[in-house]
Amino acid sequence: MPQIAIGADSYAAQFAALKGTAPTAGPLGSLRDDAFRCFDRLGFPTTRLEEWRFTNIAPIVDTPFQAAGAAAGSGREVVDALRPPGSGGPELVFVNGRFAPELSDASGLPPGVRVRSLAAMADTEPGGLDALAPHLGRLARFERLAFTALNTAFLADGAVIEIDGGVVVDRPVHLFFASSSDAAPVLSQPRVLVVAGASSEVRVVESHAGAGDVPYLSNTVTEVSVAENAVVDHYTVVREAAAAYHVGSLAVRIGRAGNFSSHTITAGGAIVRNEAGVVLGGEGGECTLNGLYLANGRQLVDNQTTIDHAMPHCDSHELYKGILDGRSRAVFNGKIIVRLDAQKTDAKQSNKALLLSEDAQITTKPQLEIFADDVKCTHGATVGQLDADAMFYLRSRALSEAQARQLLIHAFAADLLGHIKVEAIRRQLDALLLERLPMNGSG
Repeated sequence: MPQIAIGADSYAAQFAALKGTAPTAGPLGSLRDDAFRCFDRLGFPTTRLEEWRFTNIAPIVDTPFQAAGAAAGSGREVVDALRPPGSGGPELVFVNGRFAPELSDASGLPPGVRVRSLAAMADTEPGGLDALAPHLGRLARFERLAFTALNTAFLADGAVIEIDGGVVVDRPVHLFFASSSDAAPVLSQPRVLVVAGASSEVRVVESHAGAGDVPYLSNTVTEVSVAENAVVDHYTVVREAAAAYHVGSLAVRIGRAGNFSSHTITAGGAIVRNEAGVVLGGEGGECTLNGLYLANGRQLVDNQTTIDHAMPHCDSHELYKGILDGRSRAVFNGKIIVRLDAQKTDAKQSNKALLLSEDAQITTKPQLEIFADDVKCTHGATVGQLDADAMFYLRSRALSEAQARQLLIHAFAADLLGHIKVEAIRRQLDALLLERLPMNGSG
């Protein structure tokens, strides 16, 4: 069933204004035009679509978002209030989707690594962004994805990370996206492109955080190209404001013997939708998708993943865990596709949820589509509450109820924490687990 074209008309004038200021010729101009025509045809998704059946985005559609300009107040004040602990590497900072060079530091990179903003490249590079045409917009397909189409139509700024073949980046590259609304709801749509050359290695951290009581929407798209034998370790940390909305899309293609791992941590926002699509397009590739989501109050967190095994001898591992309190809701839909020629596939998927209150809810739907016969594929989902016997044991050892709950919750998330290789993110998560959820079941 097609999507219902609602909410799209209000963006037509904004798109016309963008065309009046942005280059319209060349591959980028054509990409924008195609994307907006697609968005105009699709409209925003409704609950009539199977992929959106449990996620009603009427609050997003009904809010008159305008393209973000400068941040409310000083950009430095916003960033200083929201900046996460440093990861010890180069950092690009964006305020309401706009690159802030005065707050960024991309020094110390080894030769063969380029970390730049899209807007800066468009202004300074011969041909603008046309050099990125083989990758930009080619991995994140928008024909059926309204939010990806909207981001592509308004593509103006974001981050580009290029690593030449054989180069190893030993420090994480941090991309910090800070959002803030003042009097009117704003829409920021940053784009991230990571191109890892053959036998290169890089670790990329995306942090999304916001402040303020006025709703804003962060609609982000990240594309990652992993060449032969390359290794990319990617992290996304979502800590949006309580009144904010976040839609993030991750599109990855892995070449022969390439290795990609993703770790998505969600701990903020009124409605958060995380989409990840990975294509194992080369023999011997490996993919890991991990996620941890914390929700309380009336938050909604929706995780949608697709791993497409298109070639033989590829492995994928997927583990998502959720901790829900109050009247919060979560959705997990994980799909594994094994193509006809993808023999010797080994795919594992697991989703586990811990409900801390009687009113918290989760809908989980693991899916397997297997067209090959020599494969090993497993999936599973579990939903439960804190173990009463374990609580009794810990209380008998002089722990308070709050301490016992925090200890068990931390143990529930421990295996995911163990996969995080960036110490600053691990410390941040430890603090979130102890402080972000009061663990008193009140929500």
